[in-house]
Amino acid sequence: MNWNNNKVIAHRGAFKKNNLPENSIASLKEAIRLKCYGSEFDVHLTKDNFIVVNHDEDFQGIPIATSTYAELRQKTLHNGEYLPTLEAYLKEGMKQEHTKLILEIKVAANLSRTLALTDAVFGMVQKIQAGAWVEYISFSYEALLRILQHDPAANTAFLAEINDELPVETLKKDHILQADYDFNIYQTGDWFNRAHRLGMTINAWTVNDKKDMLTLLENKIDFITTNEPELLLNLLS
Repeated sequence: MNWNNNKVIAHRGAFKKNNLPENSIASLKEAIRLKCYGSEFDVHLTKDNFIVVNHDEDFQGIPIATSTYAELRQKTLHNGEYLPTLEAYLKEGMKQEHTKLILEIKVAANLSRTLALTDAVFGMVQKIQAGAWVEYISFSYEALLRILQHDPAANTAFLAEINDELPVETLKKDHILQADYDFNIYQTGDWFNRAHRLGMTINAWTVNDKKDMLTLLENKIDFITTNEPELLLNLLS
């Protein structure tokens, strides 16, 4: 496989410029067309154990955790797509071998639900043999540790907002090889050199301003998650 060698991760797919729905198959296809390194997306578990791709806990007012997938299909995305299942999303991404699928395991109502989602996600990735395409990210440290129990070689990254970040040394000890933090966190502290000395990578989210992108690039950041992948690709070129 020949993964695109750049720093660009399209946040919820490349949706913004062409007014595509976030987290849709269409925005995934656009991220692939743009040759982004990765396309990020979020997953939740329905009441009947379908894994669906959506950012919020509800889909157009229908709560995902307490609804069936059939109930969620009563509404569509604004381009006419139904809410994608993880299986459909991964199978679309597996039609190519250049853009990674950056899978965010969302934090559910409690830890047991989060781990149930984590196990279901890993089971689906194994079932359709999507492991080479997938990198796992989560605000749940426990979810990442569970993925690594299943597959010690899995690519994992810990997401953190300001004040929730952990030292890169802690991540490394637990075999999580990327810090994936709110970009403001990197304005203090020697994150980049410390991570790179440990053989780890650094990602920043969600970076949409040219000035912020340039500052991070000057610091030799490894990846940037953005709603403006076209802008970042243009800066890199």
